[in-house]
Amino acid sequence: MYQIGLFIKYPMEVQMEWFKKLINQAQGTEFGKQYGFADLKNYQAFADRVPVHDYEALKPYIDRMVAGEQNILWPTELRWFAKSSGTTSSKSKFIPLSQEAMEDCHFKGGKDMLAIYCNNYPETKIFTGKGLTLGGSHSLSGHSDNTSVGDLSAIIMENLPVWVEMMRTPDLPVALMNEWEAKLDRIAHQTMEEDVTNLAGVPSWMLILLQRVMELRQTENLLDVWPNLELFMHGGVSFSPYREQYRHIIPSDKMHYLETYNASEGFFGIQDQTDTDDMLLMLDYGIFYEFIPAEKEKEPHPPVLPLSDVEIGKNYAMLITTNSGLWRYKIGDLVNFSSVSPYRIRITGRTKSYINTFGEELIVDNADRALAIACEKTGAIINEYTAGPIYMDVHSNGAHEWLIEFEKEPENLGYFTEVLDNALKSLNSDYEAKRYKNMTLRIPVIRKMEPGTFYNWMKERGKLGGQHKVPRLANDRSWLEGILSVNSHAV
Repeated sequence: MYQIGLFIKYPMEVQMEWFKKLINQAQGTEFGKQYGFADLKNYQAFADRVPVHDYEALKPYIDRMVAGEQNILWPTELRWFAKSSGTTSSKSKFIPLSQEAMEDCHFKGGKDMLAIYCNNYPETKIFTGKGLTLGGSHSLSGHSDNTSVGDLSAIIMENLPVWVEMMRTPDLPVALMNEWEAKLDRIAHQTMEEDVTNLAGVPSWMLILLQRVMELRQTENLLDVWPNLELFMHGGVSFSPYREQYRHIIPSDKMHYLETYNASEGFFGIQDQTDTDDMLLMLDYGIFYEFIPAEKEKEPHPPVLPLSDVEIGKNYAMLITTNSGLWRYKIGDLVNFSSVSPYRIRITGRTKSYINTFGEELIVDNADRALAIACEKTGAIINEYTAGPIYMDVHSNGAHEWLIEFEKEPENLGYFTEVLDNALKSLNSDYEAKRYKNMTLRIPVIRKMEPGTFYNWMKERGKLGGQHKVPRLANDRSWLEGILSVNSHAV
């Protein structure tokens, strides 16, 4: 906690210290020589000389690294590559993961997560039992005998310190199984006999596992299985759509939820306060941060701001420079600062996950919050959702089509739609303007999906489990049509 307090007190000093360290370490790499790291005097020279990169720009370097070449983007040996879930692209991305990143970023993040929780809840008993971690799988890359690729969670589990492995369940061979449905069943059978005190994973997939555990134990209360359960450390997707379902199966005011911002590219944030979901931006994990104002992100040469120049309440696309060799890399996430002393953020969406067909600039944060309001006012509970545009034609104006799989349906779907629409108007002035008198957008169209529709759609696409996520918003209808096709032949 003292170390965390230091970067809270001296944020820019810590960031610039890491900036200098990263530049110095990488000056002998191929990338460092290409951009003259050896004579970079300061941050401004770095910003002027090194371009902003997306994955496609770094891909030629990464492909060579996956094939076994070293000292390309980072000086130390790189053997592990985290395979991205590819929610916004059908192409797989292979993110380099150095030993420094594992130890100084991901493992450090895990320890800080526990430190923050224990600091907030000093009477915790999570160490009296085991932690259930639901992650992905990994395999040899096929490009080199010396490199392996897989989900970040699987790579982390494979490399965990011994002391963590002693406190974790299920057994490693089961945790790293490839076939999702068989793996889920094995995990459920193995862990339901353990004293599980804490959970870690993506909320959507963890919920499916927990439902399987309760089914085997013939109960609807998870505390009948694990009476000492007290903590769920979650990330990957917004917890908002799943909150009520977790409250339903874990009916205890002693159950705590801790949000993290952990991606293949790095560990970025931890919820450090009990009264808000906003996350503390972790500034001493070997990552140097920059930000692009969201409204200018699509420009050919958008302005890039250091952390010291960000403002509260504005959306930014995040750039990272890391101790795995990602240089000025656009991670693809939008964040919003709720505080700059200390720096606290919340994830508001993906740079490619939005609806702006009609100039409404609807982002995932708007959608999650509006749905939470609609559920609260109608008593509905949502399993999964996605939304996209209905295009204008000669007969009608455009609209947004929402495909929603309800755990508990609202009594009146028309009222639910009205509340959702009004909530979106209150959260997004561009949406409100386009909805004015139905001139551009008419009221949303909501379609109830059969139970299991989203699961079956993800299964058809080979994206069950791990870090795969149901995409929330799209600027075209490709996802909508695919899900509707699955729903049309649901039993």
